[in-house]
Amino acid sequence: MFDLVYFSSVSENTKRFVDKLGTNAIRIPLKSEDAAEFVYERDNVLVVPTYGGGNDGSTVPKQVIKFLNNPENRKHIKAVIGGGNTNFGSHFCKAGDIVATKLGVPLIYKFEITGTPEDVIEVKERLAQLWQTNS
Repeated sequence: MFDLVYFSSVSENTKRFVDKLGTNAIRIPLKSEDAAEFVYERDNVLVVPTYGGGNDGSTVPKQVIKFLNNPENRKHIKAVIGGGNTNFGSHFCKAGDIVATKLGVPLIYKFEITGTPEDVIEVKERLAQLWQTNS
C-alpha cells in the first residue's frame, strides 16, 4: 500500500482524518522552511487541505507548495486526496484539484473537515484499487 504524505495545520483536521485511515503516514512540517527541506522518497498519496475559502492565491498551503517545489517529492506522488469545507462552495477541496492537475495524477477523493466513517471506508477502498493498479 502507498504511504500517505499530508499537511495539517495546527487545527489538525487533516491529521484526524489521516489517523482514521490507519495507514503509514507522514506529516509535512508546519514551518515553511522545514517543509522546504522535507524529502519523502517513497511512492505516496498526498493529502492536502484547502485554504482561503475562495482566494486562489492562498488555496494550496505554503508548506505543500514548498514540499512540491522539490522534484524528488513530486515524482513519488501517485494520487491526491483533497480536504476542505463545503462552506467554501465551488472552492470545496480546490487545493486537491490544483495539485492533482499540476502533477498529472488522479484526485481520488474529497472529504470535508475530518471526514465521516463513510469517507474512511471509501478512501481505503480507493487506496487499495490504486495500489493494485500501480503494482
